[in-house]
Amino acid sequence: MHHREFFRPTSTGHLIKRVLPESRQHVWRRERGLPVDDVRVPGRELWLVHPQGDLAPPGVAPEGVQVVLLDGAWGETSAMLQEMMPWGRRVRLPMTGESRYWLRAQQDGGRFSTVEALLFLLGSFDLTAAREALRLQFELHVYASLRARGRKETAEEFLRESPVRTEFPELLAQLNVRRPMGGGGGGEAVESRENGTTSPQESGNLPQL
Repeated sequence: MHHREFFRPTSTGHLIKRVLPESRQHVWRRERGLPVDDVRVPGRELWLVHPQGDLAPPGVAPEGVQVVLLDGAWGETSAMLQEMMPWGRRVRLPMTGESRYWLRAQQDGGRFSTVEALLFLLGSFDLTAAREALRLQFELHVYASLRARGRKETAEEFLRESPVRTEFPELLAQLNVRRPMGGGGGGEAVESRENGTTSPQESGNLPQL
């Protein structure tokens, strides 16, 4: 993860760490780099996932691979890749369709968030159950973040094509219950002064798979 990305609330790298606790997160800074020995797992082939790589070879068992996802803005990950290229194989995935990452403007088509790259990777390994569990959390992350920003209309548009609608109906109903503003703590919802909608105050209110 680029050090600037670490402080961005829209980062999906933090989401990966929450949903997949066995993953490891390393923060990269240009001025001090990142030692490969801090990252590499012995006995596995290291893949650097990036659109400038070669297509992932077919028939590879996931147990023999260590995957490094570069998390940051486009220019940031390019700088990270230059340092890390000697580490292992550069691999790109057959990523198609439109990004569901509605929290940042995409400059052009064909660009996806870090967590979406992981979703494509899990799909390429036929890890369907893990992919669907992560996908639900990603969709919930985007929807809840849109609501927290007061973008209720955009959130509802996003929800129309999201599995969150059918998987978490009780949560969605709770989000649409208006509550008075007050000094309560913890997981209370707060009323938006812009449009009267409610949004979760803490991510701890969200179901975790």
